[in-house]
Amino acid sequence: MTSDDTKRRNAFISHHHKDDGDVTHFTTLLSACGYEIRNSSIRANPKNQERLRQGLVKDETIRRLLRMKISWAGVLVVLIGKDTDSRPWVNWEIDQANKQGKRIVGVFVHGGTGADIPTSFEKYGSALVGWNSNSIIGAIDGTDSPFQNPDGSPRLPTHSATTHDC
Repeated sequence: MTSDDTKRRNAFISHHHKDDGDVTHFTTLLSACGYEIRNSSIRANPKNQERLRQGLVKDETIRRLLRMKISWAGVLVVLIGKDTDSRPWVNWEIDQANKQGKRIVGVFVHGGTGADIPTSFEKYGSALVGWNSNSIIGAIDGTDSPFQNPDGSPRLPTHSATTHDC
């Protein structure tokens, strides 16, 4: 494959910091299919994680940085693993992506379940797929908008479509 065959996508990958390894697996999986994912999410090194844990970085500073990084991305990908649903920053990132009109794609990592889906994704998710490169690429590109269980089998959408009467 030549570099001309590579498709580049700017994405913000929302995830629980304990799932940092899955971010690397995700980008490697898609790279093998000719997709270069340029990730704008924050992956804090241990020193910065400690500063965050101690409250030495103001929440407004984090929100401002995240808004800029989400704005740069064409799509927000939510890696859904154990305890993703309980992460307040993941829900905030999804809410912000929705405010910015971004496509929001959920991807179950190995071990992720329906119980791990963040509340904000339940409201605003565009597609939800298992760990399968073809499903992920279709969801990111918007050529397919399936809602799947972690094993890739079909499921009902996490929310119903909104309609308006004029």
